[in-house]
Amino acid sequence: MYVITRKKPLLSALLATALILLLAGCGSSSTPKPAADGKAAAVKEVKIGAIYPMTGVQGVTGLELMRGVELAVEIVNNEYPDLALPMAKGKGLTNLGGAKIVLVAGDHQASPEKGMSEAERLITQEKVTALMGCYGSAVTNTASQVAERNGIPFLNADSTSPSLIARNYQWFFRTTPDDDMFAENFFVFLDDLKAKKLITDPKLAILYENTLFGTDVGKAETRSAKAHKYNIVSDIAYPAKSTNVGSEVQKLKASGADIVLQASYASDAILYMKTYKDLDYNPAAILAMDAGFIDDAYLKGAGKDGYYILSREVWALDLAKAKPIVEKVNKMFKDKHGVNMTGNVSRAFTGLLVLADAINRAGSTAPAAVQKALLATDIPPDQLIMPWKGIKFDPKTHQNILGQGIIVQIQENGEYVTVWPWNLASKEIIWPMPKWNARK
Repeated sequence: MYVITRKKPLLSALLATALILLLAGCGSSSTPKPAADGKAAAVKEVKIGAIYPMTGVQGVTGLELMRGVELAVEIVNNEYPDLALPMAKGKGLTNLGGAKIVLVAGDHQASPEKGMSEAERLITQEKVTALMGCYGSAVTNTASQVAERNGIPFLNADSTSPSLIARNYQWFFRTTPDDDMFAENFFVFLDDLKAKKLITDPKLAILYENTLFGTDVGKAETRSAKAHKYNIVSDIAYPAKSTNVGSEVQKLKASGADIVLQASYASDAILYMKTYKDLDYNPAAILAMDAGFIDDAYLKGAGKDGYYILSREVWALDLAKAKPIVEKVNKMFKDKHGVNMTGNVSRAFTGLLVLADAINRAGSTAPAAVQKALLATDIPPDQLIMPWKGIKFDPKTHQNILGQGIIVQIQENGEYVTVWPWNLASKEIIWPMPKWNARK
């Protein structure tokens, strides 16, 4: 069940989806206030606020993320005995009398200020039990400040800035690995390329958008490069949502960099690929920090010009070879939406299940009880669609300490395939990227 409580100019696709779901939710009662002791005897519904960029430049991504949490809610609210996932075998929150999860959407439009105001609205007006969001690290930063001030649990499944957990917030929990972990993965990957004699002493360029996400990625990659003794020949921060990146690409060409480590959201990633082609820039590899390069909008915008990039990922469909649950859940998603899940979808999906599992184990909607249950979370890897070793939060930072990344490459037919770690690879890596004049 999914409720939009404030009308906004939504994308047409989102509007159609939201209206259908809103109609499905008509007649439901609002969530009763928990008793003083937080016991759930009177609870029929538990509201969770989901704050994503539902309109604006990241609107397509927001829709993608919302579809991930919607699928997780469907699994929680109904019985799926054949799925080996948290909350799949019962109907509703069984420890709260079968109470249903109700999503209440917030739209931050990629604005930290709007993210903050939406968090305030969902907490004070909608009385949500917990919050999820917000994709962009800068927005997650401000929205989670509101949750922290109000003492409301905030589950972040998709923002990777290391600084978010450096705040030592009491109510903020993160399931996805962060960019320190992913940056370290990059350089272990490069070390493995050396071992395969695909590279010797490459020149690296670090390119990133200038919001919290990009700048933290740049710092993490610089730290890891120094630790692994790699040579950075160019370090470029560019304005997020740029409309022209010709000067940045000319700098990359002039630097002689062999490998570009890039952190961009979707619209920027598409623009860069088109500019690389226009200016005939041919590095051996573009090693992307996820985000825009695995966004559903990326290949729609870049087409075949977007092929062959490498990206760190947290999920890929070919992981189904080792984890059959991946294929089962992806089929449910594809039957609904006609497309496969992505890393963004899978992370949002997993985050909602983790939060619902904690609320259920708490047997209460009281914030302190949910917080305590989150701290006790210990989900094994065989109950996840992710390639992680499980989910368990650090008691101080509240970061999932069992997450890890993979590296995927876009190969034939626009398929993201796992190419590293070698033992999880479904296909051989294509190295180097084909030059522009050699592509079909």
